[in-house]
Amino acid sequence: MSARTARTRLLAAAALAVATLSLTACNNGEGVRDEGASAGTSSVAPSSKGSEGATTGKGTAAPVGSSSKGTESDKDSQGTAGSSGSGGSSGSKGSSGSTGASDSDSDSTLNKPCTTVRTAATEVSRPLNHLLLTVTNTGSKNCDLAYYPAVRLGEAQSVPPVFEDSQPQAVVTLAPGESGYAGVLLSAADGSGSDGYTAKSMTLYINTDSQKALTPSLPAKGVHVDSSVRVTYWQATMDDALAW
Repeated sequence: MSARTARTRLLAAAALAVATLSLTACNNGEGVRDEGASAGTSSVAPSSKGSEGATTGKGTAAPVGSSSKGTESDKDSQGTAGSSGSGGSSGSKGSSGSTGASDSDSDSTLNKPCTTVRTAATEVSRPLNHLLLTVTNTGSKNCDLAYYPAVRLGEAQSVPPVFEDSQPQAVVTLAPGESGYAGVLLSAADGSGSDGYTAKSMTLYINTDSQKALTPSLPAKGVHVDSSVRVTYWQATMDDALAW
């Protein structure tokens, strides 16, 4: 065998050995890997996506996935806070419970006007030319004598005006069995009044809003009335009623 022939066979054997080793590696599932290319790919991809993603409040870049979740969480948090804040505020201001209770309590302390009563009209000797009107509560509950009596004497077409200065500081309240009073100046004591006449009957209303007519008796001889006729507001005592 010549030297040339031997070298050719040696090269062929070496080539066969390399091919055999390559085939064996492929069959083992390891394949041929380029470690440099793999490392470069894994490091570059997150960096590129991170630069395109949203940033955190502190200015540091955040991965796209975490940034997206963080944004949704913030929106949910803001929505919840806004809802509870507005609901609590409107609910608190909307229910004016204390004002409503105060108004209700105030109304509940008012008594009904006196309607179940007994009345009397008495001519007094002093002061001259005066009638004393007496109203007694014959009901079972407290009642109020508000304002002043509306009186029609005889055939008069109008009711007498009131002494404005006789208005008391508070409405007269009558417990069951209690009485309230009003005075009627029938005529001027010095005869200065005009259009005098004698009244033998009286129609009395507790006040100008009352719908119930009362008819207390007058003296049989009647009473003299002229243009000076006036009434007082309802009073708690006879003295206050006859002071005008």
